[in-house]
Amino acid sequence: MIVKDTRAGLRIDVDTLRGTKIGVPGLLSTLERHGIKATFFFSVGPDNMGRHLWRLLRPTFLLKMLRSKAASLYGWDILFKGTLWPGPLIGRNAAAEIRQAAAAGHEIGLHAWDHHRWQTKIADLSQQEVQQDIKLGMHLLAEIIERPVDCSAAPAWRITTAALKARASLPGRYHSDCRGHSIFYPLTDGGPLSQPQIPATLPTYDELIGKNGIDAKNYNNHLLSLFRPDKLNVLTIHAEAEGGACRAMFADFLDKAQEQNIDFHPLGDLLGSCPKIAEDKIITSNINGREGWISCQETSD
Repeated sequence: MIVKDTRAGLRIDVDTLRGTKIGVPGLLSTLERHGIKATFFFSVGPDNMGRHLWRLLRPTFLLKMLRSKAASLYGWDILFKGTLWPGPLIGRNAAAEIRQAAAAGHEIGLHAWDHHRWQTKIADLSQQEVQQDIKLGMHLLAEIIERPVDCSAAPAWRITTAALKARASLPGRYHSDCRGHSIFYPLTDGGPLSQPQIPATLPTYDELIGKNGIDAKNYNNHLLSLFRPDKLNVLTIHAEAEGGACRAMFADFLDKAQEQNIDFHPLGDLLGSCPKIAEDKIITSNINGREGWISCQETSD
């Protein structure tokens, strides 16, 4: 019996300096061993991720941090970055690792200039402010890899109409700013934008682990059970997790995925297999396992 291949996109978010310098080289080695190309979305500006510590006052965020064992998963240096002094510029301090990913043939896109600022302030930023942040990030990332950057992914799946319009005013082949089920052109009050969205469709490690009986022993099998041959499959991993404490588990995941004929590609490759792209709105929603609001494709699967 011939088993149908399951085509999937692999998105790697790189949020921090530690994730870039330690997680990215580890992931590059793992991906090379499995013959896989992916899309790396890099944060390149100040690493201020430690400023999230104040969110421990929120019960949902505190429970998530405890459930995912964040201190051991990410490292204490990440958890305190940018709290007592300005965070270091990731692109300037880890340019070699970013270039290494580009030289290995992976698709490179912008995650953020300042990941913390976007994640916590995006709802209040004007179109001009967003555009300035995007330009800063795109310019530095293009300088590092010595070629234009034509794709991006909003931190924490948070995007606004102002941010969408800011992106649309700049060159871009596609973006991955929300959760959803199909590739689509985002609709705004001014009509559809010309740069398509490739949404993430699958849950992340920190959304699943420690809930509903899911632990390190059965995590991979559970995640693999969510892939569908006849649907859009886009998996997001993080350099800080799957390139660090979860690296061995991720390598095992890729072994099992290949046994099940799951074929991973950079997100941009998925555009070619989508002959007809519909239009849809992006709305604000909540999903189980993630603290706070996120952006989602409006229509359900």
